[in-house]
Amino acid sequence: MDNPWMEIELDDYEKHMSLDTVFQLQTMNQIMKKQFYTYPAESVLILGVAGGNGLEHIDCCTFKNVYGVDINEKYLAACKKRYPRLREVFSLICADLTSDNLQLPHSDLLIANLLIEYIGYKCFKNVVQIVNPRYVSCVIQINTGEEFVSNSPYSHVFDRLDEVHCHIEDSALTEAMSSIGYKRVCSEKHELPNGKALLRIDYAG
Repeated sequence: MDNPWMEIELDDYEKHMSLDTVFQLQTMNQIMKKQFYTYPAESVLILGVAGGNGLEHIDCCTFKNVYGVDINEKYLAACKKRYPRLREVFSLICADLTSDNLQLPHSDLLIANLLIEYIGYKCFKNVVQIVNPRYVSCVIQINTGEEFVSNSPYSHVFDRLDEVHCHIEDSALTEAMSSIGYKRVCSEKHELPNGKALLRIDYAG
């Protein structure tokens, strides 16, 4: 069966995420601006890059290699079209992170925002070990109720995400990362308008 993310149109996803009542696209953009420059890194690999939200903050003089990974080829095509100035450093990788024969390049910094929820702890640890970054910066969502997807006129396009969604706990993620040699170095909580929050957690190997 196809991954549900293959069916979700980028326009629907971004319109939902940017609604004033959701405000995740805007919040994530500012989080990524910090993620790129908190630690010394010449290469960064972004898991679930989608349409490239936040890539406008990339300084091509700082990063020699920027990798954008996603399962949806249409998302990657949008990234390429939106950020032509990054063409000298930007590489697009279409990959299913749950694949047994996954191959990804090494990177100094690995960013995974609202991504671990769709592959789980085990797969995420596998990805981290393949990329072997010095730093990992990730964002997970803290929910106030049972619904992971916020209510909006676009909510119906996410109906199938229940097939792949996993509940991720802050403490369990830190335990999983510790098991492969990564120490938690910081965390930041960003409140959202609808009572939910985004929790950024960074690890160093």
